[in-house]
Amino acid sequence: MAWYKSTALTTPAAAHTAGVLLVNLGTPTGPTYWPIRRFLGAFLGDRRVVEACPAYWYPLLYGPILSFRPLRTRKLYAAVWGTQGSPLLVNSRHLADKLGAQLGGESVSVELAMTYGEPSIVDAITRLQASGVERLFVVPMYPQYSGSTTGAVFDRVTRELQKWRRVPHIHFIADYHVEPAYIDALAESVRASWAKHGRSHLLLSNHGIPVKYVTAGDPYKDQVAATTQHLVRALGLRVDEYSESFQSRFGPTEWLKPYTDPLLVDLATKGVKEVTVVTPSFSVDCLETLEEIHVASRERFMAAGGTGFHLVPALNDSQAHVSALLAVLRRAGL
Repeated sequence: MAWYKSTALTTPAAAHTAGVLLVNLGTPTGPTYWPIRRFLGAFLGDRRVVEACPAYWYPLLYGPILSFRPLRTRKLYAAVWGTQGSPLLVNSRHLADKLGAQLGGESVSVELAMTYGEPSIVDAITRLQASGVERLFVVPMYPQYSGSTTGAVFDRVTRELQKWRRVPHIHFIADYHVEPAYIDALAESVRASWAKHGRSHLLLSNHGIPVKYVTAGDPYKDQVAATTQHLVRALGLRVDEYSESFQSRFGPTEWLKPYTDPLLVDLATKGVKEVTVVTPSFSVDCLETLEEIHVASRERFMAAGGTGFHLVPALNDSQAHVSALLAVLRRAGL
């Protein structure tokens, strides 16, 4: 049996000369114990995500963490689950469909994949291979690079491509944190929120990573800072009109600061009674935006004396987001 996957000797008449692989992080298949456990096992078991000695980490992960964490998070997932399923998967699919429709006349095939779970990277790449792609554009849906996210996508994509007999030309989008169309899309979403709710202090809440990753050379912190500066410049904000923070920390290690919730409490106690929260590192809405920020962080801010909390939706499947990804792909040579 051949190890390398076969490629047709003749190119199909309807072949796509280019393929776009959009990759997001992933989601459980359902808001119940076992799907959540399987998802967390794949996610937290990736050494890109948790850089710890396996002899120490895996007994903790496959013991108490995966035994009890799904019990704590299943109600949170159930609270954000829609009639069509996971908001992360639904929004990502709609975005991929719209991007595909925009590129439909250019012999470009677009596939969506998740780093952990379904649709899998292996299946998506297999479909792209079957469509006859000669150039492959891989777009991790993380504007700012981190080894724990974008790096994990690279690992899985290249692991599968090692099995191809004929490897296509590969264009890997490592980041697009200051892409003008992306910054414009973020600015447009903030302005839309202000038009609806009124202008207020802007908090840019980004997913955090452990400080030790940055110390080891991960560029994420610097890229987040660059996104922040480009966005506040586009919005014309003074330094006292915005704040930057990091959320979603896990475990006892130190993560990037300031942490979102303590900062929100501090803002409220210092007289900032109304905030607009935007999450630039999240391309589509998910548990971390819809529950962690919109519910839990909102409650903490209001309890500390805040009177208005307005979450700006992620870019999701907006036309501005589609246009931003098109700009990123054009810059990469599509």
